[in-house]
Amino acid sequence: MAPSMSLHSVVAILILTTDSPPDSARLFAKYYNPPHTNATQQPTQASQQPYTSLKEQKAFEKGLLEKTAKQTSDVILYDNKVVVFKMESDVMLYVVGSAEENEILLYNVVLALRDTLSILLKNSTDKRTIMENYDLVTLAIDEIVDDGIVLETDPVMVASRVSKAPAQDAPNMKNIDLSEQGIQNLWEFGKKQGMEFVRRNL
Repeated sequence: MAPSMSLHSVVAILILTTDSPPDSARLFAKYYNPPHTNATQQPTQASQQPYTSLKEQKAFEKGLLEKTAKQTSDVILYDNKVVVFKMESDVMLYVVGSAEENEILLYNVVLALRDTLSILLKNSTDKRTIMENYDLVTLAIDEIVDDGIVLETDPVMVASRVSKAPAQDAPNMKNIDLSEQGIQNLWEFGKKQGMEFVRRNL
């Protein structure tokens, strides 16, 4: 059998909390479908998203959380999927790939996710902080993986693309005088600059 030449390598990215019941442990879940299949091939079970309904996804997540709670390694095979995960405070970060997928690639994705969240959330990757900064978390995941295709694994690059603009880059409105005298001074300054520009160009 020929190896798959698709760039689609991530089936799902999950962030689950460990301090809630397994039925309500989901903080973030994104399942990816392969963008396209070969026209000459029949779609196989591996090429289609196996967890199409919310009920199937919740059952998968519940079983995954129960299985990884007792694990000491970071890579497991669960439900015919390669799952790499990292524990951070009270949350678990999961990257799920097909059974044929390269574990090292998936492990680099979960490390990039962990390190990016650590940078963005200032070393406070927990349930409360993730919920308060949910926009940054979703943007970071979209920068790392798009449609199941790994785009970037450098956490510094991802964090720089996602993070908010620094406050010092915003214009400083405190030094602008909006009184009547300030507006008069601004008008005089503009008139003087305009006259000087016209004089130089004649």
